[in-house]
Amino acid sequence: MFGHVKGAFTGASTSKEGLFEAATGGTIFLDEIGSMPLSIQGKLLRVLQEKEVRRVGSNENIPVDARVLAATNTRLEQLLEQGKFREDLYYRLSVIPIEIKPLCERQEDILPLVYHI
Repeated sequence: MFGHVKGAFTGASTSKEGLFEAATGGTIFLDEIGSMPLSIQGKLLRVLQEKEVRRVGSNENIPVDARVLAATNTRLEQLLEQGKFREDLYYRLSVIPIEIKPLCERQEDILPLVYHI
């Protein structure tokens, strides 16, 4: 997600921009945000707050400006209670929450989806 510089680790023969750099001026989609380890959640929170990333092995901060969409099939509120999701990241991501019920609870949507697909 954050990229790396040449020589940052074994096999890093070239520098590589991260996903946030690549998404600058656009949108980045983070799927299954609920399964993200706490160690990465802190780094993601920093990117969202500071609007900059630091590639692995670098001391330089790179400005980024990307809209973030995040999805999960896990109730983040439960993860908050269990201490598996950062509260500050939850509030940073849930600016406009959109909840979609499972398809089994929206049976009227099945036929339109079948015809579309």
